[in-house]
Amino acid sequence: RMKEVRLWAVGDKVKEQWAAFRKEMPTLVYRDEANIPNYEKRDPAPQYQEPLSPAESQKLIQVPVGFSLELFASEPNIINPIAMEWDEKGRLWVIETVDYPNTVLEEDNVGDDRIKICEDTNGDGKADKFTVFADKLNIPTSMVFSNGGVIVSQAPHFLFLKDTDGDDKADVRKIIIDGWGTYDTHAGPSNLKYGFDNQIWGVVGYSGFKGTIAGENRQFSQGVYRFKPDVSAFEFMTSTSNNTWGLGFSENNDVFASTANNTHSVFMGIPARAIKGVEGVELTGSAKIDGHYAMHPITPHVRQVDVFGGFTAAAGHNFYSARNYPQEFWNKIAFVCEPTGHLVHMARIEKSGAGFIEKDGWNLFASSDEWVSPVDAKTGPDGAVWILDWYNFIIQHNPTPTPERGGYAAVNGKGNAYENPLRDKSHGRIWRVVSREAKPYDPIALDKDDTDELVETLGSDNFFWRMTAQRLLVESGDAGVLPDLYDLAKDASVDDSGENYAAIHALWTIDGLGALTKDDQAEKIVTGALKHKSAGVRKAAIQILSKNQWTEQGIVSSGVLNDPDPNTRLAAVLALVDISPSDALGKTLYQISTEENVKRDDWLSQAVYAAAYRHKQGFIAAFMEANPGYKKMEVQPGSREVTDLDESAWKEMALPQHIETAGLNIDGVIWFRKTVNISGGAAKKATLSLGPVDDSDETWINGVRVGGIRKKYNEKRVYEIPAGTLKPGKNVIAVKVEDTGGGGGMYGNAGDMFLQVGGQKIALAGNWKYEVEKEFSAKGRNPFGDASIAEVFVNAYMGSAAPDESKALASGPSDKAIHIKVIKNQMKYDLKTFEVQAGKPVEIVFENPDFMQHNLVITRPGALETVGKAADKLASDPKGAEKNYVPDMPEVLFSTKLVNPQQTVTLSFVAPDKPGDYPFVCTFPGHWSIMNGIMKVTKNKPNL
Repeated sequence: RMKEVRLWAVGDKVKEQWAAFRKEMPTLVYRDEANIPNYEKRDPAPQYQEPLSPAESQKLIQVPVGFSLELFASEPNIINPIAMEWDEKGRLWVIETVDYPNTVLEEDNVGDDRIKICEDTNGDGKADKFTVFADKLNIPTSMVFSNGGVIVSQAPHFLFLKDTDGDDKADVRKIIIDGWGTYDTHAGPSNLKYGFDNQIWGVVGYSGFKGTIAGENRQFSQGVYRFKPDVSAFEFMTSTSNNTWGLGFSENNDVFASTANNTHSVFMGIPARAIKGVEGVELTGSAKIDGHYAMHPITPHVRQVDVFGGFTAAAGHNFYSARNYPQEFWNKIAFVCEPTGHLVHMARIEKSGAGFIEKDGWNLFASSDEWVSPVDAKTGPDGAVWILDWYNFIIQHNPTPTPERGGYAAVNGKGNAYENPLRDKSHGRIWRVVSREAKPYDPIALDKDDTDELVETLGSDNFFWRMTAQRLLVESGDAGVLPDLYDLAKDASVDDSGENYAAIHALWTIDGLGALTKDDQAEKIVTGALKHKSAGVRKAAIQILSKNQWTEQGIVSSGVLNDPDPNTRLAAVLALVDISPSDALGKTLYQISTEENVKRDDWLSQAVYAAAYRHKQGFIAAFMEANPGYKKMEVQPGSREVTDLDESAWKEMALPQHIETAGLNIDGVIWFRKTVNISGGAAKKATLSLGPVDDSDETWINGVRVGGIRKKYNEKRVYEIPAGTLKPGKNVIAVKVEDTGGGGGMYGNAGDMFLQVGGQKIALAGNWKYEVEKEFSAKGRNPFGDASIAEVFVNAYMGSAAPDESKALASGPSDKAIHIKVIKNQMKYDLKTFEVQAGKPVEIVFENPDFMQHNLVITRPGALETVGKAADKLASDPKGAEKNYVPDMPEVLFSTKLVNPQQTVTLSFVAPDKPGDYPFVCTFPGHWSIMNGIMKVTKNKPNL
């Protein structure tokens, strides 16, 4: 009815246009098929959609107003495209892989995949010449140009392919790295890119690497890495939380990534080497920064295995890095493909302190054709965004469908992907999204021998051409270009964004040519760039000098440790990690650590802590000089429930009252402790009453968890204390309070706070000790809590050892612990049921050998579906991951944090007093309906 009203309102002419538009729309034809997974248990089950021609499919693809969609190539010329790059002539190179995902050839790797050069020779915007550069490949996933050829990621190898006779066909093929995992073909290495630092960067998923690179044995998975083109050096840069298939650089050399499962934007702020071995606080080199959960498909026909409605197959994180789109795109929008949603998402990246946050920019490209499957999107030589469309009805890789999970019994094939005859091997499209306001593109072709043109191209307004020119200049080894590069680097001008990208690339080219070790003028030029008006130029100079034996005097005198741009200052602080230990630098770092804006910055605070580890003697001496009466804490953050704890550094607060009334104006996690003495009757059952707690609490007595209620700010906390928990003499009550907004704390009446032991009633109102564990902020959670950076550092490095968390938690002997493990690739626990005794301490050792994050949440009887659905809703909360996807509701009794792959945690608690069947479940988005079991609470002694 509404449609008719609207059509009536717009008039006859528009109605005619609408009718003509609808008439041109293709009709989608469906049929029933037995091999379509139905993980979401939809009724009716999904049907098979017949494929469309490129022209028909194009009519079902939406791009933003002001843009048009153009087809560059399609089948039969392009089949199953998975990755693309352009050479210095502006020609598109595409990897085709019909072997993906199940044809894994472990012997000679001679497969049916190809690298193809696609050219538009007549300028009509469509490819008309296709040349097979290399064939007989087996699931190649990415490539990068290097030294006249291409480096190709093809697990278990990285290959170097090169044409030496000019016929555009590879006649050199050699293995340069060996050891990449082939267990799972959608979790291998990918996204090879040439970096600002003239090294090759890439990512890898959980298939990982195990082997030798540059003379060293290495083993790693899920993260970002880089290596020199000649493979003389290799470095693992940062870990990620799950399968990883996205990597991108901003035009200022900030490093971003995307992971497949619910983390479509990651910022790498600190390299792994900077935090290796650092103790006392958990430092993170990279962090999830995406500000939203949902993707925005334009069709309800979306089939996913988990993270339903969100990003479960995210691929790529390439920025718009030309100037043919409107200005709001420039170096601010990153493109993340989501093939299960048939779309390319626009991640809007904004500065936040020294780091970044992501906001929802909606879609650049979205289709209602179920076959449309974008897998690679990046800015091309012409300033348009090019998109590889895998064009396939089946996208899902695993888990393998079963009758209860997926709707039918499938076979798990090679590559750890379920076999499905509906996987297509005959389609593929390449699209261009073109701005209608774009300036005309005049094709160019660079030549390594024409160094004048290469230097000039460093000033291009397209990042692709700048980086290509930089690479060719470095590969030329021609020192004769240095004077021209010096002139570019000395250019003090900046553009409207305050940057000078030509100078940034000139500096990195100077470094790539090895000039700093050969030419005194080079060091002078780079040092001078530390005073440039452009923050990006200053950062480049810092990063270059730090890898070229920068002196202590040089870094201090330059003033960059106080750079006004937080991101550039981050680079300066991290540069101290590479300088020999210095008492003076330690003192400087201590002074920086006392700045409130540094402590509150997620990245600067961690960088200062990491650099202090390198210069610890001077840092500690400066702290002790400023705090001569300081007595180090005896506990590390995270173990505040233990009985033996030095509280001398804790502050006091009179309770009950809101923390804000007491002057603590934060939202976060605050610990309260109080010691009480019991003269007799300690062995009896007892009751603890705290009154209401705003918002959530977890409560311990003598290290034994006795209760906890989440998100019930007006509910009085009254907990039964199991017999044997209390003891004659000193007893310690520890309460962990989480305040997520508004008022917080234990705020009721004084009469509601007491400990009842038999006939003895002990009043608890009055002064309690307190300490802040975490302070929540708009951009993250402060890792140092209420303590200063220096206090946490000094506590860690003045001889105290962090307590063993598993020993600090109350539990029975370790040989009686309940061990629960995730079954790899099945979204299942290896225990379906276990028994515990009512009212007794329980210890669960939870191990995650799987390839994605999981947790273990115990609920009240009958609450599985309620908690599961609440977890699905929590997935759309930008802070859902910070909350470990554990819903704030009374149905949740106990929970672990999100446990990363290959990690083990311990969950300790006192079993409920009431016998019954208590579900345990993983609340990671989309897992709960599959991944669950029952904890049976009995009155009888359980068989452990």
